Amino acid sequence: MIVGVPKEIKNNEFRVGLTPSGVNSFINNGHKVLIQKGAGIGSGFKDSDYVDAGALLKDKIDDIYLNSEMIIKVKEPLESEYSLIKENQIVYTFFHFASSEKLTKAMVKSKSVCIAYETVQNKDLSLPLLTPMSEVAGRMATQQGAKYLEKPQNGFGILLGGVPGVKPANVMVLGGGVVGSEAAKMAAGLGANVTIFDISLDRLRYLDDIMPKNVNTQFSSHYNISQAMKNAHLIIGAVLIPGAKAPNLITKEMLKELRPGTVLVDVAVDQGGCFETTHPTTHENPTYIIENILHYSVANMPGAVPSTSTEALTNATIKQGLSIANKGWVKACEDDDSLKLGLNIVNGHVVYKAISDAFDLDYKNINEII
Repeated sequence: MIVGVPKEIKNNEFRVGLTPSGVNSFINNGHKVLIQKGAGIGSGFKDSDYVDAGALLKDKIDDIYLNSEMIIKVKEPLESEYSLIKENQIVYTFFHFASSEKLTKAMVKSKSVCIAYETVQNKDLSLPLLTPMSEVAGRMATQQGAKYLEKPQNGFGILLGGVPGVKPANVMVLGGGVVGSEAAKMAAGLGANVTIFDISLDRLRYLDDIMPKNVNTQFSSHYNISQAMKNAHLIIGAVLIPGAKAPNLITKEMLKELRPGTVLVDVAVDQGGCFETTHPTTHENPTYIIENILHYSVANMPGAVPSTSTEALTNATIKQGLSIANKGWVKACEDDDSLKLGLNIVNGHVVYKAISDAFDLDYKNINEII
């Protein structure tokens, strides 16, 4: 199979779809890999590194899409890429369709095969391809939140961990999954007073056992959130419903109950956001203020640490990527139920129910296609 890796074009996105090591794995399995020149520079990989690994360099993004059977990316295709995607072409990347009707309809029109990293799901409900980026984003959420709590950044003006004789900041984490637990660990490590909210009592029991003593757990309900947020300095949105829109746990009206300078970091922005006032931002312009509340909702947070993120992502995606290339997408998905759940749009049909529900589009069961 001919595998193509274009350069990412999203604002301040420095990650790349494959490391040189990943490229070499495809080459050793008898495949051909095309890399757009400069695609890996932001992650610390030179063009010569890819050539040494066996890849062929292409000057333009058009050449990558035109000559490849499978595209491996990091972020969803942007509008300028829509027309480059061909019928039956496999696109293996993060899509987050539920947050963009325009992208969804463009991929339906393309009649391509869209395999979304974020909906590949194991029997234990874990998300193996999303997990490494969730780990990075969760840790970054606390890191960014601490920075934007500084007064020059229009934050409350509090040090996350406090100092002897002065209380630390209060951090709320909405969602006890990978993002939430990583955010909580980072905040706890800095000395903050942390509370994790989740609707699963089993998950809360687990977190209560493993977290440091300055992390508390609380059942997630409208009442509990509305009471706790009045004393919060940093609130991290970390709720994920695979493939579907995230619930709005804090409404615009509720912002009036927060202290001026409170920081909201919405890691769920790719899926619509945990806060009603969330809208996607970029690393170039990461924040905005509504009702004196600072919002940080960068849609590609891990892109700011591409050296770490690219290696972690390739480590996670390479196994299924090789399976697709070795067997073809139909056989690979028949043999792997977790990968099958990654199929979102196939040959003009929406095959993931949560996406069809989000935009009231026709749904077709994937078993009718394969």
